[in-house]
Amino acid sequence: MPSFGRAATAGKDADRASAPRKKPIYRQLYFWVLVGIALGIAVGLLFPTWAADMRWLADLFIKLVKVVIAPTIFCTVVVGIAGLGNLAKAGGLALRTLVYFTATTILALAIGLVTVNIMRPGVGLNVSFDEADAADTIAKAEESGEGFSGFVLHTIPDSFFSAFVDGQLIQVLVLAILVACALTMLGKRGEAAVRALDTMSHIMFGVIKIVMYAAPIGAFGGMAFTIGEYGGQVLTSLAYFMLSFYVTCVLFVIVVLGIISRLAGFGLFKLLRLIRDELLIVLGTSSSESVLPRMMTKLEAAGVKKSVVGLTIPTGYSFNLDGTAIYMTMGAIFIAQATGSDVSVWTQIGLLLFMLLSSKGAAGVSGAGLVTLAASLAAFGDVIPLAGIALIVGIDRFMSEARALTNLTGNAVGTLVIARWTGGLDRDRLKHVLDNPNSIDMDALMSFDDGSSDKKEDRSGEESEAGRAEDTAEAAETAEAADSGTRPSDGGADGDRAPVGTRG
Repeated sequence: MPSFGRAATAGKDADRASAPRKKPIYRQLYFWVLVGIALGIAVGLLFPTWAADMRWLADLFIKLVKVVIAPTIFCTVVVGIAGLGNLAKAGGLALRTLVYFTATTILALAIGLVTVNIMRPGVGLNVSFDEADAADTIAKAEESGEGFSGFVLHTIPDSFFSAFVDGQLIQVLVLAILVACALTMLGKRGEAAVRALDTMSHIMFGVIKIVMYAAPIGAFGGMAFTIGEYGGQVLTSLAYFMLSFYVTCVLFVIVVLGIISRLAGFGLFKLLRLIRDELLIVLGTSSSESVLPRMMTKLEAAGVKKSVVGLTIPTGYSFNLDGTAIYMTMGAIFIAQATGSDVSVWTQIGLLLFMLLSSKGAAGVSGAGLVTLAASLAAFGDVIPLAGIALIVGIDRFMSEARALTNLTGNAVGTLVIARWTGGLDRDRLKHVLDNPNSIDMDALMSFDDGSSDKKEDRSGEESEAGRAEDTAEAAETAEAADSGTRPSDGGADGDRAPVGTRG
């Protein structure tokens, strides 16, 4: 993955570096994404019939990104873990990552449960529903597997390449961890493979840089479709439940993630400002996967070690779905309230514990939030009618945006927290980037040559002189080794060599 590049190198050199000139607003990605969203809303309101057919633009953009997500994740995770050079370090990082993600998921589930019981959006609603509306969702829930065993089986692909063909991120993650462990055990013989995968990740990021030019078009299509298809219905139906869900997500981000951020030593709102481009793309496309590679690049540029980013971000997309967790508990109790079902406190706690597992199976499932909610309700069908899922099918599209935004923010905070916890965070670098978010040049970072080619001519004289000095030193070392009957040092034993392909 590209390092921070010449814009500001890690440590004190970065703080001494002069801040780059701020780009005009019309050259900022977030500006054009905002334009796309605004145009989408206008078209959806003025021409709803035509706008309802614009979803293919958002789907096209998401598919373009998904084409390179699986190979990017695979290369990044392998290089990151192999770069640690020690399986014990990788295991410790993975364990702490899972502990943190499990704790935040429990908090998200609990907050959703408390909020829906306080606001009681479904009480007295008495909304009728057509069970046929939920038929497709229920069928997908049945196909996604049942309980813990179904989730474990889902993590293993049918073949090595099927995970990439099907775009199953959790399966790609499992394969990447296995390959990284194997390369680490190979020692120096595996270094060439690690360098090749690092080069491949550069290529994938270059492709993503090109695809990002289509982000405003994807945002326009997604927003136009949403407003054109559901705009009129949202104004008159189930609006209070949607409001309750949005309020809960905002409270979770500001209160829970805000406190966690403060304890970890950084400001939440500064982080949100740093990832504003990604948040706007997610808002327009309702998919957090569309910015996964950009998030990895940006957080590494902000001072997080490559190995930490490579493991926590992909894992978070499968195990740290805070927005989905809130949606699941609120959706289940809302359906119970709207249908007049009596759900005791102990049953609600049991539902929370069950959803703690079922929410982990959301990765790679189309319409993950709604499908996993249906799968969870199926386990409590004697208390909450599964067909009641039809109540929220129509507004799920609007709620998916809040889910995706909350998931993305939770993963950004989680990555920084885990990096701080494991000693993989350059705090000076992070402070500098959070105070000066424009110091990160994403165009340079997403390019193959990491943006250094424009200084090649200016530095050619220095590099030639340095090269001659290095050759002289190497010749002297070789001569000395020959006199003493020993071989020049190769950097030590395999276990002590410098990590390959890392810049963190």
